[in-house]
Amino acid sequence: MLAAVGSLLAALWGALHLRTLLLGAVVFLFFADFLKRRRPKNYPPGPWRLPFLGNFFHLDLEKSQLALKRHVKKYGNLVSLDFANISTVIITGLPLVKEVLTHTDHNFMNRPVTPIRERISGNKGLLMSSGQIWKEQRRFALTTLRNFGLGKKSLEERIQEEAHHLAEVIAEEKGQPFNPHFKINNAVSNIICSIIFGERFDYQDAEFQELLRLLDEVTHLEASPVCQLYSFFPRIMEFLPGPHRTLFRDWDELKSFVSRVIENHRRDWNPDEPRDFIDAYLKEMAQYPDKTTSSFDEENLICSTLDLFFAGTETTSTTLRWGLLYMALYPEVQEKVHSEIDRVVGQAQQPSLANRESMPYTNAVIHEVQRMGDIVPLNVPREVSVDTALGGYHLPKGTVLLTNLTALHRDPTEWATPDTFNPEHFLENGQFKKRESFLPFSLGKRGCLGEQLARSELFIFFTSLLQKFTFKPHKNEKLSLKVRMGITFSPESYNICAILRA
Repeated sequence: MLAAVGSLLAALWGALHLRTLLLGAVVFLFFADFLKRRRPKNYPPGPWRLPFLGNFFHLDLEKSQLALKRHVKKYGNLVSLDFANISTVIITGLPLVKEVLTHTDHNFMNRPVTPIRERISGNKGLLMSSGQIWKEQRRFALTTLRNFGLGKKSLEERIQEEAHHLAEVIAEEKGQPFNPHFKINNAVSNIICSIIFGERFDYQDAEFQELLRLLDEVTHLEASPVCQLYSFFPRIMEFLPGPHRTLFRDWDELKSFVSRVIENHRRDWNPDEPRDFIDAYLKEMAQYPDKTTSSFDEENLICSTLDLFFAGTETTSTTLRWGLLYMALYPEVQEKVHSEIDRVVGQAQQPSLANRESMPYTNAVIHEVQRMGDIVPLNVPREVSVDTALGGYHLPKGTVLLTNLTALHRDPTEWATPDTFNPEHFLENGQFKKRESFLPFSLGKRGCLGEQLARSELFIFFTSLLQKFTFKPHKNEKLSLKVRMGITFSPESYNICAILRA
């Protein structure tokens, strides 16, 4: 009997001891996390955070801008939001946004390399590199893009030719409802492909279609909640199934495609006659055989090529899809665009950049599409490179900064009808009016290096399509402005009718 009681007590003590140890471990981990993530003195305010997860659940991804608006209203123009071990500050208001984007001391020039980005590209390429690598890659890319037509008549003619191809494939739909997504992607992507790969692709090319499919998939997946969890808990997520595995596989396939193109270029490469961006990069690599003295190597070539392919396709294509959607939803605006095109360009000649100054209303419509589309609402992130002060607060080195472009583009003190599509925002006495609070291409030295190309494409593609077609919703389908979340905010998939104009 005594032995049995003793065994029972021992068992109870063992169980209690184990629970005590587990409870103590949990308490210790929570306390350690609290000490580690304790906000420094004079740090921007923000909502309370959960241990380990931080403010992950404070931003409803479906209504993130509404949640962010509430936080800005409560805490001010600098709001701190922690995501696991990533300290983030949201910057709102034109003066502070401009200070971050144009800061002359390079305190805010770096890009943060999160675990998911480290897995994809690390500190390589054009978009997410920092320091000397970024300087070298960007300088080379700008020079090379100019050499291959940026800002020249030849590139404008290429855009006009591609706009003609796009109009032809849309005309084949014969006014029946169709999804314009990949047709527009085909056309826009061919412009940057002609620069980086030296060729345009037929819209039926299976490999090209697969490239565009992969590009669309990674754009959507990378911003998904599960893929973002990889950045918070990479060691755990490495062992788990999920969309992050699809994301990495897609990027590996994209890199493999570029690697094959590079090998094909090497076979008939003539350093004295570069045909495209890849040829020019191979020539630059040859000048630096010692890879320790320069960032020009094959890995940076692959990443820079994919950065140009992504940036040169996704943002412009998404804006054009928003544009057609808004035209179908606002027929009275579309009618005014038609009238201006007929008066300035007519039906016999193709629209050109020379027409833009004489078409203030069409130009205003394109800008309003960009404002309302708001495709990169928090801009590309920056990272504080040294402890610094901003807006009276202390920002430690390593803090991630997100500039709140949505707040600029929907500021009721700047725009007469901030939440309504209204081209009059960009017009004054019938003339086009630039707006300081309009920053879809960002600002400063890390602003979009393809801004000039994108502006040219948007005008020629949009005007060419409106010259040929009237865009209408199908009688049995109600069009929606619902957003598809991703690295960019694009319209949800929709079908539309393109009626040939008489």
